[in-house]
Amino acid sequence: MLRNRVRATVGVCASAVVLTVVGLASTAYVKSPQQVASEAGPPAPDVLTAPVEHRVLTDTVVIRGTVEAGRTIAVSSTGPSGKESASPVVTKVMVGQGDSVKPAASLVEISGRPLFALKGALPVYRDLRPGAHGDDVRQLQKALEEKGFPVGGDRLGTFGAGTKEAVRKLYAALGYDPVPADPEGAQRLKEAERAVRDMERAWQDAESGTDRERAAEDLADAREELADAKAVDGPMVPASEIVFLPELPARVDAVEAAVGAAPGGTLLSVSVGELVVRGALTAADKGLVRKGQKVDIFSELTGTTATGKVTSVADRLSTPDTASKGEGAGAAEQPAVAGTGAAGYTVVVTPDRPLPGDLVHQGVRLTIKAAASEGKVLVVPVGAVSAGADVRTTVTVLRDAGRRERVDVRPGISGDGYVAVAPLTDGALDPGDRVVVGVAPAGSTDGAGSGSSDASVQLGNGEPTR
Repeated sequence: MLRNRVRATVGVCASAVVLTVVGLASTAYVKSPQQVASEAGPPAPDVLTAPVEHRVLTDTVVIRGTVEAGRTIAVSSTGPSGKESASPVVTKVMVGQGDSVKPAASLVEISGRPLFALKGALPVYRDLRPGAHGDDVRQLQKALEEKGFPVGGDRLGTFGAGTKEAVRKLYAALGYDPVPADPEGAQRLKEAERAVRDMERAWQDAESGTDRERAAEDLADAREELADAKAVDGPMVPASEIVFLPELPARVDAVEAAVGAAPGGTLLSVSVGELVVRGALTAADKGLVRKGQKVDIFSELTGTTATGKVTSVADRLSTPDTASKGEGAGAAEQPAVAGTGAAGYTVVVTPDRPLPGDLVHQGVRLTIKAAASEGKVLVVPVGAVSAGADVRTTVTVLRDAGRRERVDVRPGISGDGYVAVAPLTDGALDPGDRVVVGVAPAGSTDGAGSGSSDASVQLGNGEPTR
């Protein structure tokens, strides 16, 4: 019995010794992941490549712009003059922001009198009265004719009887009585007519000889005075009641007039002319942009796309909201200001086709094509081109099995992160070849182990391509 116990004890001890030896031996071959990584060393770096492209290369300048009318005009009026009443006050506002201004449209009413618009380039600088002469009278006559109020046989540039009748019809259409050129004109006209009748009777009653001759002279003078009275009598167009706009219809951009307020300063702002886009260039971009360059216009808000051309580039640095508003009766022109919010050199882009009216005052993206290659060329990323100490300009092409080949090239224009290249040896570089643009850190791409991966090239417009 004792012998069996001894044997069991010896067996257990022997087994323990064997297990201990096996465990110690296995530690020489089993390693943790960290130990394996530290002993393996860094993997081979991954080569970044990009394809050779065959296309037209363009260099673009991308900026923000604001859609504006060709010109913005501040409309103002001092109100009726020569009135023995309280200070002028706005009594009605007939238009709102975004409204269209048509010929003979009433804009506001000041102290019961209208302020209306007619088409004309010459600003109002005086009251237009019967008997007046000048280019402003000619402009009024033309505007009346276009609105359907003929001036009869009046000579162009002369405010005659036909023009007076046209003015009466204009005011009747507006719903107002015209202002008489002379408040006492009707009375003076009656007196002149009475004088003519008296002189006619005196001439008829005069006997032959000296008395009849003198009566005839007096009658002629009376008739001349009557003609003068008729010429200056009738309706006038006060400068405070009319504004000439160079183009109609126009668009109301802002209304500052308010009922009950004094009419001093700007009553409203209107825009005229075809819509354009104004942007601001930095000093660096200004050297790339020239008149006549093509532009792509894009509205992120509406999705509208359009094309246009650069029509002007300012020589002087400008800041937003530098336009001054007009004062006094009539209209004062002020440049439309691009809402870029920063100083810059103003660039104006004129669309090839009229832009929709709902884009007014909206921000858009302008992509100006500053330069372009003459036809399709071989194009590679700028990072693929290198210049060595041997004065060679080359690109490195990754061939089959990872073989690298340096190809001598002649660089051309560059733009948006790419450069045009021409191989010095025919056939040495073809579209679709992979050129080396850099080396990625080990394990940074999914293509590790393949020997190469596509490079993500950052374009000039901020959009990466792979």
